[in-house]
Amino acid sequence: MNEKKITVFQVAGTYVGTIVGAGFASGQEILQFFVSFGNLGVLGIFIVSILFIYLGYLIMDLGWELNASSHLPIVTKIGGRFAGAFSDIVITFFLFGALTAMIAGSGALFHQEFQLHPAIGSIFMAVITVITVLRGFNNIINSVSIIVPFLILAAVLVSIITLVSNSGLSNLNHNTAQRPVLLRNWLWSAILYISYNLVPSISILGPLGRSAADKKTIKKGAILGGIGLGTGALAIYLALCANLDLIKNLEIPMIMIASNISAPVRIFYAIVLIAEIYTTAVGDLYGFAARICDMKTKKAAFVITGCCALAFIASLAGFSNLVKYLYPAVGYCGVVTLICLIYYRYRK
Repeated sequence: MNEKKITVFQVAGTYVGTIVGAGFASGQEILQFFVSFGNLGVLGIFIVSILFIYLGYLIMDLGWELNASSHLPIVTKIGGRFAGAFSDIVITFFLFGALTAMIAGSGALFHQEFQLHPAIGSIFMAVITVITVLRGFNNIINSVSIIVPFLILAAVLVSIITLVSNSGLSNLNHNTAQRPVLLRNWLWSAILYISYNLVPSISILGPLGRSAADKKTIKKGAILGGIGLGTGALAIYLALCANLDLIKNLEIPMIMIASNISAPVRIFYAIVLIAEIYTTAVGDLYGFAARICDMKTKKAAFVITGCCALAFIASLAGFSNLVKYLYPAVGYCGVVTLICLIYYRYRK
């Protein structure tokens, strides 16, 4: 891998692609973490966008300074012996859990859109994810950064068309969706959203920072990435609110919204969604495998393939259940890591 060669747009694209996956692009995350709090969800998205910029920069900056090839040097540096070990366990566990959710999300999408057995979609995602990770970190960056702009564009266009067809913001449904049992406060929900998204992403953001051209590249990439994530989240939020009664019980709500526009738009969004599930899945699998073994050894291929096979089996638990229970639970644990990160920065 050529060190210090990653551009601003590659940093931003890979950052967004690492965060955005089945939960985000499908609308399931935004529905549970923001739409369920009504108008306060907009304020939550604004806070989340700021934190994505700030905390994402801190993580990538540490990756650059520590020349990190996985999340371990970063969490050890900011958390010390005990908090660092706890963060390592949480991140490693959730990388596997998030990979499982991506594979389950692909299965749910294939079932909802093409009336195929969920296992077919899950196997498809598992196979292409393994192939990509086996080809190395540079290939992951190239794949993710190219795909990301299409999701943001798709989410914004679907939202605009939906709002226009619903006569603008005045006809938004201001009722709240059912809140998950672990989410009872809009601000805490936003913090948990940041936590479970960013903490596991250290496994990619650290090596990404190491590969950046310089610290200015990292800062600009973090700003662009945070703006992109906030824009996409707000667009999906507005589209969901405009169709809340129709989609609140669906596993892939954004697909139903796209289908109300036209069949071609539905197909386009389904393809983009599959691509975004793929970008997050490859990041999760790479991060998990890199923590377990040296990715330059022959052992890595067996670890990568075996991990993805186990994730496929675990994905049978169902996509919405994984988002509802696994994500908030890991978010609670990840808050410790974020506190250590901020404390380390100010102490330094």
